[in-house]
Parts: sequence; C-alpha cells; structure tokens
Amino acid sequence: MFETLSFHERAVRTPSHEDVTAMRELLVETLADHGADPRVDDAGNTLAVREGDGDGPHLVLNTHIDTVPPHVPHERRASPPGVEAGPSDTAGQDGGDVVCGRGACDAKGPLAALLAAFFDADVDRGRLTLAVTPDEEVYSTGAAALSLAADGYIVGEPTGLDACTAAKGRFEGTVTIEGVAAHAAEPGSGANAIRAAAPVLQAIESYDETVGPPEHDALGRPTLEPTVIEGGEATNQIPAACRITVDRRSVPPETQQGFAEQFEAHLDGWLPDSMSLSFAYTERETPFLEAFATPADSDVVQALLGAGAGNVRPFGAATEASYFAADAPTVVFGPGVLADEAGAVAHAEREYVRRSQIERAGDIVTGAVESLLS
Repeated sequence: MFETLSFHERAVRTPSHEDVTAMRELLVETLADHGADPRVDDAGNTLAVREGDGDGPHLVLNTHIDTVPPHVPHERRASPPGVEAGPSDTAGQDGGDVVCGRGACDAKGPLAALLAAFFDADVDRGRLTLAVTPDEEVYSTGAAALSLAADGYIVGEPTGLDACTAAKGRFEGTVTIEGVAAHAAEPGSGANAIRAAAPVLQAIESYDETVGPPEHDALGRPTLEPTVIEGGEATNQIPAACRITVDRRSVPPETQQGFAEQFEAHLDGWLPDSMSLSFAYTERETPFLEAFATPADSDVVQALLGAGAGNVRPFGAATEASYFAADAPTVVFGPGVLADEAGAVAHAEREYVRRSQIERAGDIVTGAVESLLS
C-alpha cells in the first residue's frame, strides 16, 4: 500500500528549491519500491508507465518536483497560518490536518495525490503515464522536452479540488526606443528616447482596446503591463535609448508570434518620426507558456467531475499544462490553493495544504483514471 501522507511529509522535508536531486531520488525510490520501473530521461523528467491488457486511451499524470526559494521547514498545525481555527481544527496528538512548508501545495501535495492514483487505480486497458518534471518554476526545460502523444492530461497544481480547464499564457519582452544622443544643453540637436516613453506607454495602455483579442468566455480579458523601465547614460546627456519591459498574460486565440507582430506595429504608430523602436522577447531556453482552454465536455474533464472534482473554472497561474494542451485535452487539478482569505499561500512563507484534501484528491484522480482506463 502506498502511504500518501507519509510520502508527502518526506517530500516537504526534502528541499528542492535549489537542486531537485534529493527529491528526484525520493520519487524514483518510491516508484521502484512500489513495483514501477521508473526512468529519468536526459531532460531530468521522471517517467513511469502502467499498461492495460486491452486497447484504450493514453492518460498522463503530470506535476513537478522543484519549488521556489526559500525553503520553508515542514510543520503540522491545526489550522493554516493567519487563519483562526474553527471547531473542526483540533491538533490532537498527531499535530493536526494542516501541513506547512515549501512545496506543501505547490506541488508536492498534488504529486502525492497523483502517485496514489498511479499506484492504486485499476488499469485494464490503454496506458497510464506518470511524468514528473524538474524545473516548472523556472524554464520548464523538462516539460518542453516531453513528447508523449497522449489522449488526456491531468496536471497537478493547487486548485482546491476544482477542475481547471483553462489558463492564460505568459509572455515577457522589451520595447527598445531608439533616439539620438546629444548634449542636454542643446536638446534640439538630439532625439530624447525617454520623452518618447510617454506616448509609448499610452500605446501600451490602448493596445487591448484597439488590437488585442476579444474577451475570452472563461479567461476574460488579457492583460498587458509595463513592469521595468530604464534609459539614459549620463545626467547631462539626451538619452539615445529607453527600454520598457512588459508582461503579457494572453488569452486564446492569441499566440506568441501573433502578439509580437501586432504589438510592435501598434507601438510604431505612436512614435515620433525622429525615432524608431523594436520589440523582442526575453531570451529563454524554452517557449513561453501559451494560453489554453479545454472544452468542458472532454472525456478527462468529465471523468474528474464524475469522480468528485469541484467546479470547472480557469486556473489563476501559468503552468506547464500549456505545453500539453496543444497535444490533448488538459485539466489542472489538485489539493491546496494559490491563495486564501488571509493572503497568498503557494510561493508564500505560509504555504500549506490540508492532509485530508491530499487524500481526497488522490481518491478523485483514482476514480477518474478508472473511469477512463478500467
């Protein structure tokens, strides 16, 4: 028998904010001890497969083992930090239902639940693959290297047991305004790139009103925010360049390529004739995360709902589900929440998850797997 909560405790006690080696060793050891035949590929992904006897769909269970810094030690509590204990929140001799610590909900709680389903579900037909990636919080090189050709994906993230079928994408890039340097005592002899930032910022503000995609049924409006601005080399010089970094949260059908082309063309129309501009994405090893939306009537969505998952809704953060949704219907699901009434939970000092919710998530995913593969 796989002891879901015991594994979760060991996982949270294992730091993986700087190096995932120890956490991956724990995962590989656990899989091997329970009769799986795990392998680690060249990109650092941990993979295991269960095959049914008959033809059927290929379902993938995915999450990640890395966490954001800093490490937060494991702790058991009766109630979440910053939340007043309720009548049912009693610590008892075992320490209580709440587990605090880095990765408790993002995403070692979901990992424990997916492992429970991988080990316990009856797989009579088709194929069940567990694919655990090493660097979701940074560049997602593991997920980008996967090619699984599946019929459905369940991606473990803290959703409060809701079935999240959509998420915005995230792009990041820099607008570079090019002017002409000159002595500040003779401003007319140059072209001040910092002054041009004012109309360019107005153009950024107006982009979605005039060019961007329409409001999405599930995800709402996209967002476009300037996040960093820099320019100038000396206090007595007309600056020749100004750079504005922007954060784009996209919705379908907008793509990375389409946004870059339309955005640069839109900004160019707001620029003085004496200057020029360009837009370039921030360099990274892997593609940015695209927006996705899975139809609610997809088999994997209906299987989770039938097994007891909560509401169908969008997920509030970008995830590696973006890479898989282009291949097959994808749902983000798991125990824990990104935030609660007291504030941030995932990525926060007070990160926590309820043990009872981890067990419930395992039961739901097990039921969904069996409805599809047994």
